[in-house]
Amino acid sequence: MTTKYDRVYNFSAGPSMLPLEVLEKVQASLLNYEGSGQSVMEMSHRSKEFKKIAEDAEANLRKLMDIPDNYKVLFLQGGGTLQFSMVPLNLLRNSKKADYIVTGTWAKKAYKEAVKFGDIKVVASSEDDTFTWIPKVKKEDFRPDADYVYFTDNNTIYGTEYNYVPETGDIPLVSDMSSNILSRKVDVSKFGLIWAGAQKNVAPAGVTIVIVREDLIGHADASVPTYLDYKIHADNDSMYNTPPCFSIYVAGEVFKYLLEKGGIEAQQKANEEKAALLYDAIDSSKLFQSPVAKEDRSLMNVVFVTGDADLDKKFVAEAKAEGLINLAGHRSIGGMRASIYNAMPKEGVEKLIAFMKKFEAENAK
Repeated sequence: MTTKYDRVYNFSAGPSMLPLEVLEKVQASLLNYEGSGQSVMEMSHRSKEFKKIAEDAEANLRKLMDIPDNYKVLFLQGGGTLQFSMVPLNLLRNSKKADYIVTGTWAKKAYKEAVKFGDIKVVASSEDDTFTWIPKVKKEDFRPDADYVYFTDNNTIYGTEYNYVPETGDIPLVSDMSSNILSRKVDVSKFGLIWAGAQKNVAPAGVTIVIVREDLIGHADASVPTYLDYKIHADNDSMYNTPPCFSIYVAGEVFKYLLEKGGIEAQQKANEEKAALLYDAIDSSKLFQSPVAKEDRSLMNVVFVTGDADLDKKFVAEAKAEGLINLAGHRSIGGMRASIYNAMPKEGVEKLIAFMKKFEAENAK
């Protein structure tokens, strides 16, 4: 990147890039946050300074996503992996049934965890085609007495993303939005619960955002560990125990930054432009191709291959030498993956495309 910091373009799937302006602001306040004489990393989570940081972060997230008043916003720990358990432990409250749509590794892991706690059914899956497309489901596909329906909105490993919101009627809809939260407009009122790990579009690893409708809180069985009960966290403003203070602080600065830059609408427009440039380059190439169904391609994670594993590795290595790092696909499928989250500037995508063209000219047979 052409900055005084000599930074690279980081296409990592997570932890990933943060906006440079946010990093500079955090850096400037690292030793002395707003005249407090201390770093946020040293600050008591019970202090008035941190209480304001947390309150502002929630208020700005509510503004960005237009979160209705009857939803709680929680800042939790444990990553997405803990949510695989917390969701069923809190939401399996009547029939103890839940229906899952399996479209990738993380959806499958969520399903396998939920099976431990109730009658869990896979109602649709694209696993037979290596998760290269998103199943189209309708309300009739779900059990009418299911306590909730679960899906992963963006599949980081396989580069797919839902282009619709599953219709579930009165059944609460739960979505893992870890890798595309804040990237495009979402009607929160269509969901019972949304959760997202922060390390892709929001903040450093450490905080997980949960947005949950109030009527879904308070139904955890008495046997559920205290920390895994959403009500405990909602009743204590996410401070039942020491929260991930620094990650919440950075998340709050990212929320402010996005609001200053035009909100989610502006971010979605920029993301659509970046993705269109990269997919056009892949589709017009004689060397690279995308295995993902066109209508289900992710705006955030662009997966592509040459068809030759050795050539893929050569591409990744030579790209790194050009300051384009972390382009290797997930270890489970190989190939390449360019994660172009909110903080990836258009210039980074353009530099990647220029390198792809150069690499193709030198290596195409």
